[in-house]
Amino acid sequence: MSYTSEVKSELANIKSNQCCQKAELSALLHIGGAVELKSTGLALVFQTTNNAVIRKFLKLVKERYGVELTVISKKQLNLQKNDLFQIYIQEDVEKIMKELSLMNKQALFFQDVNPTLIHKECCKRSYLRGAFLAGGSINSPETATYHLEIQTASERQAEVLKMISEEFQLNAKVAKNKRGFIMYIKEAEKISDFLRVTGATNQLFEFEDSRIKRDFKNSINRVINCDIANERKALDAAKHQLDHIAIIERLNTNDLPKGMQEVIELRKMYPDSTLNELSFAALEHYGYMISKSALNHRFRAIREMAEQLIYQEKEND
Repeated sequence: MSYTSEVKSELANIKSNQCCQKAELSALLHIGGAVELKSTGLALVFQTTNNAVIRKFLKLVKERYGVELTVISKKQLNLQKNDLFQIYIQEDVEKIMKELSLMNKQALFFQDVNPTLIHKECCKRSYLRGAFLAGGSINSPETATYHLEIQTASERQAEVLKMISEEFQLNAKVAKNKRGFIMYIKEAEKISDFLRVTGATNQLFEFEDSRIKRDFKNSINRVINCDIANERKALDAAKHQLDHIAIIERLNTNDLPKGMQEVIELRKMYPDSTLNELSFAALEHYGYMISKSALNHRFRAIREMAEQLIYQEKEND
């Protein structure tokens, strides 16, 4: 079972309050519904491939309106494993459409939502829950990216969902895609908030647990990569220092200062060591530590001497 299906299964089992049933049904039909003209008049049809959502829709309609429903199952093309279920409502259609705000004043279906339908906070939560059940998807927290979206047929539907989401500070956005428009959330913390707002408590815990483990693993990897990069940097610096030392030993005819002699000896004895390790090595060999700053200063002097000797050699040639 996909993570989206697990979330929907939990949401579908939440018992709605009387005042929230209309909001949840309205969202289900706004996102997953359509209107068809039959010989007997208008019919509302809701379709989904998710069994938990079917059961939720049937239960809500029967509890709220007590009407007879017709369920049709269809095999899908393109080798999709889940059947498509269509649920038809042919009784009290006008009453249901009016009560659930499925048609606006311009006689456009599935656009706006009557504010009275979602004036309570619990009803807003239920509306978002119904919308996700009908057209939502969410990436598993174990994947590389965090993404939650609700597919809608129109931009207005997506904007309504965004407006409701803003009341819970979910930072939702709207975008166009091939099937219409989506309301989506990208931030992991906000996706967690969406799960909390809609009531998917168990999946919220699973999401957070997976996210924490993944973020911890990524942090460890970043530390390891940083250590590797620092080690490579130290090895490169040590190689250059040994190259400079070789030039000085080949071309220099004068006595070197004591401090320069010490770091040359240390570097030749410990060709792969970091400056920090050389600092402690100095304590072992000379009885006192040489700070990293002092080591840097002396190696810089060695480099400058090596460059000067190379320059003089070229001039003499």
